[in-house]
Amino acid sequence: QDQLVESGGGSVEAGGSLNLSCAPSGATRRYNCMGWFRQVPGKEREGVALIYTRSGYTFYTESVKGRFTITQDNGENTVNLRMSSLKPEDTAVYFCAAECPADMGAMQALNDQELAYWGQGTQVTVSS
Repeated sequence: QDQLVESGGGSVEAGGSLNLSCAPSGATRRYNCMGWFRQVPGKEREGVALIYTRSGYTFYTESVKGRFTITQDNGENTVNLRMSSLKPEDTAVYFCAAECPADMGAMQALNDQELAYWGQGTQVTVSS
């Protein structure tokens, strides 16, 4: 089974920045998509950002547009999430995920969250 390992979580004051990284291992081919999701206790997991790795197309949930940027670093399926202008409502456990169903659009992928591989999550806490 492919392994996804998130790093970079931590605590930051509102308005600050934080960078998350996801370093998969075990895969020999490029994932068709990689994304970031987040979950607050008692709430459903929310799709945050998605990148289609072959095209570079990115998609973001409305609440993070202009503040978060998802990028891919290399051919080893590494993906990052640069978070700026952080708000308290961004506080959550952030999960990296990879591999969307074939031909699934970004909006549906973020909503349905039917990606094949998931990491264990990293905590992001934004204080006011």
